[in-house]
Amino acid sequence: MRVRTAVAGTAVLLLSAALAGPALAAGPAPGAHTATRAAVAAGVPGATATVRDAHGTWSTAAGVGDLRTGRPRSAHDRYRVASITKTFVATVLLQLAAEDRLSLDDPVDTWLPGLVRGHGHDGRRISLRRLLNHTSGIRDYLTDDGFRRDHFTKDGFFRHRYDTLAPRDLVAVAMRHAPAFAPGASWGYSNTNYVLAGLVIERVTGRPYATEVTRRIITPLRLTATSLPGTRTGVPRPSGRAYSTFGVPGGPAHDVTALNPSLAHAAGEMISDSADLTRFYGALLGGRLLPPRRLREMKATVPVKAAPGVRYGLGLTDTRLACGTHVWGHSGEIPGSVSEAAASADGRHTLAVNFDGDWAGDTTAVAEKEFCQPETRVSAGR
Repeated sequence: MRVRTAVAGTAVLLLSAALAGPALAAGPAPGAHTATRAAVAAGVPGATATVRDAHGTWSTAAGVGDLRTGRPRSAHDRYRVASITKTFVATVLLQLAAEDRLSLDDPVDTWLPGLVRGHGHDGRRISLRRLLNHTSGIRDYLTDDGFRRDHFTKDGFFRHRYDTLAPRDLVAVAMRHAPAFAPGASWGYSNTNYVLAGLVIERVTGRPYATEVTRRIITPLRLTATSLPGTRTGVPRPSGRAYSTFGVPGGPAHDVTALNPSLAHAAGEMISDSADLTRFYGALLGGRLLPPRRLREMKATVPVKAAPGVRYGLGLTDTRLACGTHVWGHSGEIPGSVSEAAASADGRHTLAVNFDGDWAGDTTAVAEKEFCQPETRVSAGR
């Protein structure tokens, strides 16, 4: 479920043992296979997806990864996963809670004194838990008109695509506006919440949040395609290009691959591929990253009123598909890249999909096809 777009309607955005998953199988993929092709038929330049289940690991790709050269999209492409980063960040905070280094009921001000202030914001009244489940009421910095103009319109993007933005500056943009609601009074998606969560990780551990995500999750799980680029503007190979029409219906597709992801920070800077994302969500929901009590906390959800069938936990969504099946995961959007990860409650069946254009297609339709109408598995070369 693309919560960021469907709910907010604002600018696009945004452990113990290592797991060595099976190699990608050749040949036909499961239900995601036809759904990715349908997305391309609907206008997405290219799509890539990976599925893991009891039968193995399957991969599929459709369309092109480079409109200039016509290079096909690859199942191994790395891409910007945007808000899927939030599940990684929430996992680290829950690990720190399990280590008694913080409490999810700590006020934000305990760790970031004085930072959440202005126009009615008060970090003394907002818990870390409310950051993670988006019930803080803290204004999303992406709703600021100037920020949207500078980063999500065509002219603004190409003028500012290489700007470095400090996380505290992102918070300051949000503090220029009144809260969306009183803490706990409602639900509202706010990227500011996760920028703050990243800063809390840094304050608690003495290390950047990206270092903690890497040493606690990326390295132990051997997520070799996954990285937190900081201010690096490119996408590591193998990768394709990313395209945006900047919200102009029928407008030209602009190459927006290169950008400085500091505009997203802990709310959405990560790069990964579909195979790594399926491994991560399988490990998380399978209980290999968090103790049972903390995983239950992560899956304690609140309703998303604007999106029937969706509930939000701590960096994790619970989506009821049309067939009644529930999947857990997260979606992500950043200019030119639309992604979704979905998994069964036990993590044994996982899907990750990415589109390299942000104006067409529906990632939820891929999840519907995979979890509600799976095709017959074909064991090619196994």
